[in-house]
Amino acid sequence: DAFLSWLKKQEQQVLPKSALGKAIAYCLNQWDKLVAFLEDGRLQIDNNRSERSIKPVVIGRKNWLFANTPQGARASAIIYSVVETAIANRLHPYYYLRYLFEQLPNMDLSDSRALDQVLPWSKTLPVSCIAFHQLTK
Repeated sequence: DAFLSWLKKQEQQVLPKSALGKAIAYCLNQWDKLVAFLEDGRLQIDNNRSERSIKPVVIGRKNWLFANTPQGARASAIIYSVVETAIANRLHPYYYLRYLFEQLPNMDLSDSRALDQVLPWSKTLPVSCIAFHQLTK
């Protein structure tokens, strides 16, 4: 209440187009949202979490411009799928891809047991592929 009183008093004393005037106007315009945030501890103060979750799509949108053929689009889809599957299985994508690039050329790709050993959920993957935060738990 004291802060709201102060804002209303300052609003009358500062130039509305000044940086402080704009900040005060913004705060007053968002007052009901600030009060809701303060009264409900479940609410987040920002939307950084949701922004981070859509960032790959935004970056991908620019990268997809380079997939100008069906084969390029297919190759991009495959690599994105491998990377996202690695992440979902708590692997470090760079090290996992490096491991695949080292192992797959020397494997019999018709041997399903051998392929099982390099899948993202395999228990036989090298420690270097496991994401650091998983190792610390």
